[in-house]
Amino acid sequence: MIDLSTWPLTATLPICFLGGMILGYGYFRALQETTNLLVSQRPLPWILGLTLMRMGLLGAGFYLAAQAGAYALLAALAGVLLSKALLLRRINRKQP
Repeated sequence: MIDLSTWPLTATLPICFLGGMILGYGYFRALQETTNLLVSQRPLPWILGLTLMRMGLLGAGFYLAAQAGAYALLAALAGVLLSKALLLRRINRKQP
């Protein structure tokens, strides 16, 4: 197994930040789709499946980032939060 904590910070931090942005985008798009499914009263298994998938992927991503150390985990969290802010800004611009 590869020990991610031995990688230099100059390599792990940008990778974890970009990975966090990708994870965040996927997580919050799946959250938006979950709310659309709830509003349209789709069957419960679809909603539960999508919820478990997005939470599982986010947890797995954070677990992988934690293997690289605390700074890498914080960089991944910063990426997730930035993607959330960008998606919210885009949604707010669409509303009148």
